[in-house]
Amino acid sequence: MKFKRYLEVTKPGIIFGNLISAAGGFLLAAKGVVDYGLLAATLIGLSLVVASGCSLNNCIDRDIDDKMARTRNRVLVTGAMSLKAALAHGLLLGVIGFWTLYHWTNLLAFGCALFGFVIYVGVYSLYMKRYSVYGTLIGSLSGAVPPVAGYCAVTGRLDMGAVILLLMFCLWQMPHSYAIAIFRFKDYEAASIPVLPVVQGISKAKRQIVIYILAFTAATVMLVVGGYAGYGYLAVACATSLWWLRMALSGYKSDTDDKVWARRVFLFSIITITSLSVMMAVDPQVPLPAMLAYVS
Repeated sequence: MKFKRYLEVTKPGIIFGNLISAAGGFLLAAKGVVDYGLLAATLIGLSLVVASGCSLNNCIDRDIDDKMARTRNRVLVTGAMSLKAALAHGLLLGVIGFWTLYHWTNLLAFGCALFGFVIYVGVYSLYMKRYSVYGTLIGSLSGAVPPVAGYCAVTGRLDMGAVILLLMFCLWQMPHSYAIAIFRFKDYEAASIPVLPVVQGISKAKRQIVIYILAFTAATVMLVVGGYAGYGYLAVACATSLWWLRMALSGYKSDTDDKVWARRVFLFSIITITSLSVMMAVDPQVPLPAMLAYVS
């Protein structure tokens, strides 16, 4: 079906993950007082922008995708969808998404989305992914934009809460992405993509995963220290982050199957960030004056 092809090229799984984090950032900032029209505009606009970026990324990566087992069945590789159709589809989604954010949210949320889009499509996809081991680090900036944009759609300012969210989600992206590169090592090697495990070895990637998880754990706690999230969030943040760290450290056992270990680290990274996004939404730290006003 034509609809299925147009849906597949937008990478629905990535859209859904970004939707959850964007909602988490929005509801963290809203602190229980939700403008549902603004929430809908923010999530719709960001989803369309992410879908646009993914469509254009598929256009750019079609030569790489042909060399990787997990991506060689994508519609642009198989010929099920033409490059011209995918480009037009991606650009149209982007125009509608950015228009939605510009007209129905605020300039800061729009600017955040634009920043993430340019980094992902222009800097990461066109250059860094293919030519630099630091591509993962640059790409993490775009991956951290949705929760920040959601937060800024409510506040209209780039305060410490937004900075902590950016730091949190950037740090989370690194072990998440390195784990993928380890259990998909042969794919990345075949496509000559200079990710850390391929360029500098799996052992170094394992050390980096542990370091980034430690930094991520500290960043998650900063939301509570800064007065942005409550103790329920703190309990979940500590439990998931420390369990993720324990899982990462288990990779140093002599009998470890690196591929199996990395897949587990990757899967638990999704559980971790989803849990935190949900807890940001349901357990924001509401200042006492606002709480009393809401109750009355």
